[in-house]
Amino acid sequence: MIEGKAVRLRALRAEDAEHQLRWRNDPEVVRWAAAGDPLFGPTTAEALADRFGRILRLNPREAAMFTVEETAGGRAIGLVDYRGLDPYEGVAEVGIAIGEQEFWGRGYGSEALGLLVDHLFGAYPLHRMELDTWSGNERAARSFTRLGFREEGRRRSAVLLGGERYDRLLFGMLRAEWEERRRQGASGERGSRSATVR
Repeated sequence: MIEGKAVRLRALRAEDAEHQLRWRNDPEVVRWAAAGDPLFGPTTAEALADRFGRILRLNPREAAMFTVEETAGGRAIGLVDYRGLDPYEGVAEVGIAIGEQEFWGRGYGSEALGLLVDHLFGAYPLHRMELDTWSGNERAARSFTRLGFREEGRRRSAVLLGGERYDRLLFGMLRAEWEERRRQGASGERGSRSATVR
């Protein structure tokens, strides 16, 4: 378990499939988390059960998904994941989705993603981390930038949502940038994120 102030990241449990089914069938969650990508949702209980079984068997040296819980009440509010972890190239791709709308825009997603980034850079010899979003999701882009990710590029008109085209925004963070942010947090120049792994 990776503990922060407002959220914790914990291993998936079988009962988390129920939360994910609800989130993946919520049109607003699908819109903001995945720009309407049908691979994220909507989905059936049977399809999710099959996918969930595969997720539970992932090799954590390559990929994993965690449930995001709010620490005050222990409620499951979303998920974070990493995939494509390549220790030879030193790269991993990360993702975040807060499924409970009442927790949007309140910093829970930023803290959860920050905990995951700290965990991965701390546990693996990664050189860089990557993630993406679509140009209509300005809240996600701001959050990624605040965490230290830099916009590295965009795939123009790569996302089709509701009959409109958007760009796919590509973000990256290098280990040296992460280390510098941690040094600044430790010296008091910026607020440091408190996290413990249990």
